[in-house]
Amino acid sequence: MKNTITRRGFTLAATATAAVLAAPALRAQNRLEKPKVAIAVGGKAAFYYLPLTIAEQLGYFKAEGLDVEISDFAGGSRSLQALMGGSADVVSGAYEHTINLQSKNQFIQSIVLMGRAPQIAVGVSTKAMPGYKSVADLRGKKIGVSAPGSSTNMVANLVLSRAGLKASDVSFVGVGTSAGALTALRSGQIDAMSNTDPVMTMLEQKGDVKIISDTRTLKGTQEVFGGPMPAACFYTHAEFVQKNPNTCQALANAVVHALKWLQTAGPSDIIKTVPDAYLLGDRALYLASFNKVREAISLDGVLPDEGARTALRALSSFVPTIKSDSIDLAKTYTNEFARRAKDKYKA
Repeated sequence: MKNTITRRGFTLAATATAAVLAAPALRAQNRLEKPKVAIAVGGKAAFYYLPLTIAEQLGYFKAEGLDVEISDFAGGSRSLQALMGGSADVVSGAYEHTINLQSKNQFIQSIVLMGRAPQIAVGVSTKAMPGYKSVADLRGKKIGVSAPGSSTNMVANLVLSRAGLKASDVSFVGVGTSAGALTALRSGQIDAMSNTDPVMTMLEQKGDVKIISDTRTLKGTQEVFGGPMPAACFYTHAEFVQKNPNTCQALANAVVHALKWLQTAGPSDIIKTVPDAYLLGDRALYLASFNKVREAISLDGVLPDEGARTALRALSSFVPTIKSDSIDLAKTYTNEFARRAKDKYKA
């Protein structure tokens, strides 16, 4: 009997130890390993990053014990450079960078999803290309993107490749995601543009562009990518996730809290929350843009497995160095933090 109790006690102790080791994020939940977090983002005023702005403006990061410093760059590729260079801890950026980096033997991981569609539209200038008939007409033209190498560039590459064109058949020009992008197209510096809202809706409604590819809706995303395509997320080095599980949980909590708020927020709520500069001088068009992309915002922060597979298919279709069978998608994202946050905020 004594031996039975001992074995049972040993078994219970071993089980408890295994549970703790298997769920590091559950240890000392109130202690953040890194309360001060540097976040890099490429084009913060875009709706693509609206959950980040909401979490910041409504104090959700502070509520989780975080002191975040957000640095805004011209495009997603620049914010990625900040992470790789060590000046940022986390990036608010496009999920596909996690796949692209793994193909170069560098491991970064998404910890919470903000966008379930890329919210990127490609349009040709009605002034520069009045006789546009097909994507083949873009050969030799200048295409504006937020920054070379960013997700806006990726979508443009995909559109070109499906028409038999290579990235080298056009010239990509970085124009940002706000007022500078509007000016670049209207002044004739570029012939077409791949960009996010509110910029693209503003150009579209003023008749400045003709939209030729659109991922601002779930239906449009399905047509372009053939499946769900995860977009904006928080991603960071896999090593950072392992060393700072409580900090990652706090970041995911703040984002999912913002996603929950966005589910019921009305136009007036959005206007009161975002900085005036984000409206680009036209409140009505800004709200029209928001209504167009609203369904593209994630509901709960969880990245769907099928979405990861869609991203890999898309990238491998036009990036020669990315081979589908050499990418371990399980290492590009984790949903453990988002699921806990979802339970916490009933998102």
